[in-house]
Amino acid sequence: MKLLHFADAHIDMANYGRHDPETGLPVRVLDFLKSLDTIIDAAISEKVDMVIFAGDAYKDRSPAPTFQREWGKRIIRLSQAKIPTLLLVGNHDLSPAAGRAHAIQEFDTLQVPFVRVLQRPEFLTSKDLWDVPVQVIAMPWITRSGLIANLEMSAAEPSEIFSNLESRISSLIEAYINEADQTLPLILTAHASIQGALFGAERMVMLGHDMVLPTSLVKDKRLDYVAMGHIHKPQDVNEGEHPPVIYPGSIERIDFGEAKDDKFYVIAEITRGGSKVEWRKIEGTRPFIERRAVLRSSENVTEILKSALPNDLSNAIVKLVVEYPREFDVLIDESALRKFAEKAFEFHLVKKPKVEARVRMPEGQVVSSLSPLDLLDQYWKAVHVEDKNVDVPALQKLAKEIISDDAPYG
Repeated sequence: MKLLHFADAHIDMANYGRHDPETGLPVRVLDFLKSLDTIIDAAISEKVDMVIFAGDAYKDRSPAPTFQREWGKRIIRLSQAKIPTLLLVGNHDLSPAAGRAHAIQEFDTLQVPFVRVLQRPEFLTSKDLWDVPVQVIAMPWITRSGLIANLEMSAAEPSEIFSNLESRISSLIEAYINEADQTLPLILTAHASIQGALFGAERMVMLGHDMVLPTSLVKDKRLDYVAMGHIHKPQDVNEGEHPPVIYPGSIERIDFGEAKDDKFYVIAEITRGGSKVEWRKIEGTRPFIERRAVLRSSENVTEILKSALPNDLSNAIVKLVVEYPREFDVLIDESALRKFAEKAFEFHLVKKPKVEARVRMPEGQVVSSLSPLDLLDQYWKAVHVEDKNVDVPALQKLAKEIISDDAPYG
């Protein structure tokens, strides 16, 4: 069977840019929706047998109705195309309060045809999946508070809680695998971290504690495909081996931590005992460009900073981080830099003036014991005037004349 797998849509991540005057939506939200449209179009045009979304539709657990509408429009397209679609509940979709609805609850409540929300650990047979010839083990995000209540444990024992979690999950998945029909492909889908997986920038947006699955669990050869969500860096944790353990990554760049990551969804041909994975790059995602510059000279400051940026900044989110001696601050022409970056979608100038370290007083010496000339000498050392070709002895001599009682006036 042909599977389309994607995850971590975060469609309401509007942390940069402005609003679109035509739709009223943040332009960055339109970026995420454009990527989502690419994925939905591929599922329909290629007539995949199933879509698995492995969690985190939004950036938080209480999305605005407008964003829910936009997400719903895309999922309904899959339903209308009669493509079986599984929506796994991720940590950003789930409310920490017991009894509160999660962010994608409406698809379950309204019993949308060909759409099933996976909100608890469960094993789904082919009959549960509209007779698609496949079986699915679902492992949505499990909250720490829910686990404590389930295991009747104290919140003061976090290490024991997570140890119990790993043990319970391993036993549960083992039971599901043993229950499975050995003639049909078996998929595990989970929203969690895996030991040894490479993390990207999503550490910035994660909420709560990670549920970490042991590698031995997800690399079990009795599984035929592992559809993961939660980590935004695209990767196969079991590359070259069976089963593929796939994090497709987020569908758009979240922030500068993902600047170098291309974005993907996955088309997989699932067969019993062997599966083939095709990574599909999402074209047209908005580029993030981050550059750093260190100013060591006061000459040609603006040109030096411009040269740190690439020539083509079109529609990119750009950040230039500048380190410099504090006295160079007035030399940085921010308006000229913004003019240079006018074709960028958004430009951020991050200025980091170097703070000079204070000169330590000799042990046993206090400020009150120093003469004005001694204090002035300490000041010269603190501002490193010796590095600026300043004649310190001449300055000290002049200061002595000014301070002295017999200094000439006139």
